[in-house]
This record gives sequence, C-alpha cells and structure tokens, in this order.
Amino acid sequence: MSSTTDVPHEIHEKPVRHRRRVPFRIRTRRRRARWIRRALIAVLVLLLTLCTAAVVAYQLTVVPAPHPETVIQSTVFLDTGGQYLGRRGPVDRQEVPLSQVPREVQDAVIAAENRSFRTDSGVSPTAIARAAWSTLSGAERQGGSTITQQYVKNALLTPEQSLSRKAREALIALKLDRTRSKDVILKGYLNTVYFGRGAAGIESAARNYFGVDAKDLDLSQGAALAAIINLPSYYERVGADAKVTATLQKRWAWVLDGMRAAGTITAGERASALFPAFRFYPPGDTDGQRQYLIDAAAAEAADRLGITQDQLARGGYTVRTTFDIEAQDDTAQQVGQAPPAAKRTRLHTAVVTMVPGDGAIRVLYGGADYARQPFNDAVAGAVEAGSALAPLRAGKPGAAAVSSLVRTPTPTPLQLASAYATAAAQGTYAKPYTVTKITRGGRTLYTAHRETRDLLPAVGVRPAARGMTGYTGTAGSGATTTRTLWHTESGPRLSVTVALFAEHPAQGKRAATPAHLSDASAAKEFATGVAERVREKVAGR
Repeated sequence: MSSTTDVPHEIHEKPVRHRRRVPFRIRTRRRRARWIRRALIAVLVLLLTLCTAAVVAYQLTVVPAPHPETVIQSTVFLDTGGQYLGRRGPVDRQEVPLSQVPREVQDAVIAAENRSFRTDSGVSPTAIARAAWSTLSGAERQGGSTITQQYVKNALLTPEQSLSRKAREALIALKLDRTRSKDVILKGYLNTVYFGRGAAGIESAARNYFGVDAKDLDLSQGAALAAIINLPSYYERVGADAKVTATLQKRWAWVLDGMRAAGTITAGERASALFPAFRFYPPGDTDGQRQYLIDAAAAEAADRLGITQDQLARGGYTVRTTFDIEAQDDTAQQVGQAPPAAKRTRLHTAVVTMVPGDGAIRVLYGGADYARQPFNDAVAGAVEAGSALAPLRAGKPGAAAVSSLVRTPTPTPLQLASAYATAAAQGTYAKPYTVTKITRGGRTLYTAHRETRDLLPAVGVRPAARGMTGYTGTAGSGATTTRTLWHTESGPRLSVTVALFAEHPAQGKRAATPAHLSDASAAKEFATGVAERVREKVAGR
C-alpha cells in the first residue's frame, strides 16, 4: 500500500472570485463621457489650429496695390464757361480727395451700402457665410459685403467667385481696416466704385448724371448716386426710362430714410429733399461732333505739357478750353440746314470763330460726324482761297504783312480766319489757341498767355467802329463754276469765318476731287446766315 494518501483534485484548486458585472446603463454613460471628452479635445484642437492658421494667414497677408486699371484716370475737357465737353482715356474716372465730396454725399453712400461702416471691423461675417453658401450650393450670388470688402474686391482683387478668393478678401479687408483710416478706405471706394454710364468714381458719376463736379453735389443728388451703386447698369437709364426712374426713386427714398435714422440729416432736410433731375441718357448726337474740339485741344494740351497724347489721356488732367459749347452746338444745328449738294457730290462746311487780338477760338466746326469723318475740315482742310484774300491785299499799308499769314492759295479755314482776325485787330496778330488752363489734383500746371505781335502800321480792312463788317470771296469763276465760297464777319470783338466747298467723294482707288457748288447764290445766303447767327450767339454770352 502506498503511504501517500490520495486527496481529491478539487481540494488543491484556489477559490475563484467572481467580479460583479457593471450594469449596461453605467457602461453606456462612461462610453458617452469618453466620446464627449474626445470630441471636445478634437474641437479644441481644430479651433486652436484654425485660430493659429488665421493668425498666421493674417500676419502673412499683404494689402496689395490697386489694379492699374482702377487707378488710371481720364482727362476731362471743359468749355470756356466750365461746361463738360468730353473726355479722353480708357476709363471715365478722375480721382478727387475726400474733402471734395460733400459730407452728406459720403453719408448717403454709407446709408446705401454699409450703415455700420464707421464702426465695423471691415468684414461682415453673415455676408461671408451667405456668399459661401451660395457658392457651394450653386444658388444666386449674394452681396451684402461691407464698403471695405467692396473696395478690396473692386480695386485690389479679381472678380473671381470662389471660397479662397472670398477668404482672401476678408483677410485683406480686416488688415486694411486695422492699418488704414475709415476716411482713406472711403476715399478709395468712392473713387473706384462703378456708377453706370461708363463712370467709375464719384467725380465722373456727378458729371455723367448731373453735369456738375462732385464738390457741387447736393443732398438729393448724392442720395441718388448712392442708390445707383446697387444696380448701376440698370439704373443708368434713369431720366430716360419711366420704370427705371420710378424704381430708383423708391431706393433713393430708402437711402434718405436711412440717413435720417442714423441722424446724419435732420427731419427738415429729409422732408424738403426732392428727387433730382438727371441728364438724358444716352447722350445726344452733338457729343460725337465735339470730338473735333477735343482733338484740337488734346493736341495743344499735350504740347504745352511736353507729354504724349496717350500720357495726357491717362493722366487725370482737367483741360479748360476756349470753346463756347452752346455756340458750337447751335452752329452744328445751323450747318445741318445747308443747301443740298449737287448729284454725286458732297458739301463740306467749316466754321471758325476767333477773338481778334487774343487768338481764343470760340467755335471750331470741322465736320458733321466725327465717327464717319475724323478729318477736321476747319483745321486741316486745304481749300482754294480765291477772292477771299482780296480785301487783305487792297493796297493798304502793311497789307502784305497780314496776307503773308496766308502763305498758300489753298489755306485752311483756320489760317484764313486768323488773317481776318488780325485785320480786325488793326494789325495785331494773335496766335490761335484752344487751351486756357490745365490742372490736375487741384494744382494748376498751365495757364495760357496771349502770343501776339504787331504787324504795324494798322493794316487790312478797317472794321466799323460798331458792329461787324462782312466779306464774301469765292474760288472758281461764274455762278455755275464756283468751287469754294468764303464768308467772314469781322469786328473788334469777334471774327467769324465760314467756308463751303464741294467734292466728288473718293471711290475705291480714286481719290476725292473738287466739285462745283450746285447753287452759289444759295451757298452765299447760307454762309452769311450761319456767320450772323454765330456772331449773335457768341456775342450774346
């Protein structure tokens, strides 16, 4: 027998402890708490990352310079009384300092476009979110940006519609708001925002809609321009389209109500405001005819400044000319009633009005339609003088000196007019000119001075002490063979020269050739009438 006592196996096993099972409800709660902690940590990390990225992006953001096309300025031409003639340049824009924009006009733009402009940070979070959603969803594009954002979009960035461009716009707007004054931002905006009618900036808009400078805008006009910014291409026909006018009037009233609510105008100013009258749009036919005047003045202005005409057009100059635009437009209407030309011929009319002893040109009519004939008959049209020179060569003392001003038998109407003006000034020759003053940014760059010389003794035809003396000359012989007819009305204060000549128009390779006037008597009567009408129009102003 074995000495070892057999013991059951179970006696040697250690006792097993049974762990109490955690209830499902508690396990779920703990699991949820872990997920919430993890989510919060993730959100905090994301926010920290976004904030860090935003700070870095802001620090790296550089406010770009305005696009070249937004700073290009046109050159504006005015008549002798300051009326707008036209412009030269790729865009119709002239920059003005904020001090030349009336405060009520500034406040009107703020009321129309961004009523919190003076106090906001330069961005509108709700507008950014709305624009982002419209971009992602493909819905209609949304506006509502601040004035600062609009300026950044219009002048500093491209018009591309994307989230990245919108984000960059916001960053630049924030930095611009923190590094520039509100007045600087508002000035940039007012000088670049588009108003319709081809006008960029408040100065051009004031001229195009009301025929005044920005500094002369009143409250009602300023509120109207502010209302136009919202839909410039639609509102540009205000005054010519009844529906457009009525729609703009409602928005104009909304702008004024906003100004009243903000306290920038009084209740009395709001109540007395009347919807303004607008210049008609599109412009009339005479605007194309005025390009002859601008051609002449632009050439002289560029020469006076010592720059090219392209530099002049892009330089933002204001050129005050010698022209009388009302007399010029009236002359264009009178010339439109010229006698009919003979079959297969074309009648040309040129009119030059000068101030004797001074040289200022008041009227320079060189053609009916600049678009069809950019060649100026008054300045460059070489036509036969014929007997028109006879009064200047009548054996008077010193007549040879005056007649020497016309060194060719085919002078231009301007040359002949200058000779007659010299005779009317008792022998004092004054160099013809078209520009009296050139300014830019409020600084005068050029002022005209008469350039005269005496061709003594007193010469030529001595005009009557009072009134005008008329002379008519022709080239050709006989009533049926007259090729050119001249008529001049000369006096101490004014000299008017009218030239009529006919031609067979060029056809194919065949150049134009002189033709006979169909009715010399009718031509003389017409020329005399035009000269007298111009004299009355200019002398009466």
